[in-house]
Amino acid sequence: MHREFTDLGDHRLLLRGNKILNDLFSRSVHSIRQLTDDDASAKGFYRFLLNERISEDELLSNLIGNCKAACSGRYVICFQDTTEINLSSHGNRINKTSGLGTTNANKVKGLGFFIHPSLVVDAENCIPYGYSDIKIWNRPLEFSSKFERQYQSLPIEEKESYKWIEASNNTKSALSDVVKGMLIVQDREGDIYEQFALIPDGHTDLLVRARSNRTLGDKTKLFDCLSAYESAGYYELPVAAKGKRKKRTAKIEVRYRDIEIKSTKGTSKGLPTTVPLFMVEAKEVGYAGEDSICWRLLTTLPVESIEMAKACIEWYSWRWTIEEVFKILKKEGYNIEASELEYASSVKKLSILIMEVVIKLFLMRLSYAEPEIELSADSCFTAQEQEFLDHRIIRLEGKTQKQKNPYQAKDLKRYVWAIARLGGWKGYESNRHPGITTLWIGIKYFKASMQGWDIHRDVSTR
Repeated sequence: MHREFTDLGDHRLLLRGNKILNDLFSRSVHSIRQLTDDDASAKGFYRFLLNERISEDELLSNLIGNCKAACSGRYVICFQDTTEINLSSHGNRINKTSGLGTTNANKVKGLGFFIHPSLVVDAENCIPYGYSDIKIWNRPLEFSSKFERQYQSLPIEEKESYKWIEASNNTKSALSDVVKGMLIVQDREGDIYEQFALIPDGHTDLLVRARSNRTLGDKTKLFDCLSAYESAGYYELPVAAKGKRKKRTAKIEVRYRDIEIKSTKGTSKGLPTTVPLFMVEAKEVGYAGEDSICWRLLTTLPVESIEMAKACIEWYSWRWTIEEVFKILKKEGYNIEASELEYASSVKKLSILIMEVVIKLFLMRLSYAEPEIELSADSCFTAQEQEFLDHRIIRLEGKTQKQKNPYQAKDLKRYVWAIARLGGWKGYESNRHPGITTLWIGIKYFKASMQGWDIHRDVSTR
């Protein structure tokens, strides 16, 4: 499962692009000066990002090709979400005519653009395959309010929320011919009547968290329609500590039923007046905290058993994966918003490159967290990098058996163990598995250590 460019129209650009991907992965920084070893390499990087022959669509086409090759013949889950890249701190320096506009940050002072990716994973084990689509856009610099634009009366195609439908259609176009089937998973913003009416087909389903307490075809309210139904069952879910939230085990009550949603006066013309769906409710019982779990999920999948309802709940819980993409792209990783590139078009291209590199980090984490999943070390590390890590493991191992690396050569888990140790993980299997941020930190130390190892080998062989 190789994550590299295959066609950029020019062999030299192809070599440059793949070197940039490798350097982004192995050095884990956004700064071009820190990514490159000399002025010539830095200039080559800048020219690559400014080259008009390398468009965002060209880069995206390669990423989609990687995704299609990886997920061929599988049933996949496609997660969508939006993040903004806020470049307000560079407002006095960055070229504002190169694809920047108003964002939600700092109220009216926000300056930047938006990214809306579709992340594709395996439905059985959440192995990440890549992206079926990445929509990047910016608002105008002078952006009117919804009231001024008469937003409610605009056709859906002219609303910013159309991004959900557009990305779903692009995902269908990209993957329908290569996968067994797909489920598109979205948060509340994707709860759009037009999407339920237009996107599902014999190959594609939707799973969306309900946003509005709409009136159903039987005149009941969506959020109340399950109150008369008996619980279909219970199960327990571990909830990790975060901020003020304490670690706990949540008891989840599950209900489900078939429903029928209705169009409204604002619905696009020419669509059916009703759409049949299934609703799944996952509600925490025995806990009254503000963070109590209550998910109401709408899906076109036939939910006719507790097993299918629980599958939908689990698939929705995986949606957090795309939030981790944004976390590594931004402040807890590459910090793309601190980029000092002069043109927004260059920042956008660099964002696409980083997002492809993040897939490798996910593969590393998953290979360690799921022992039954076997991934080759070649999917993330070259033969030379594996050789270096084998030497580094000797120094990273402790004296006791519990602190030894238990994996064999060529197993990706063996080298993820080493990267995690470099990132601050203690190496005990009883500890929590290393997370994305730990691996990202470890990669930074890995490259610095390997550079010293290369210099030592060069000097010692002269």
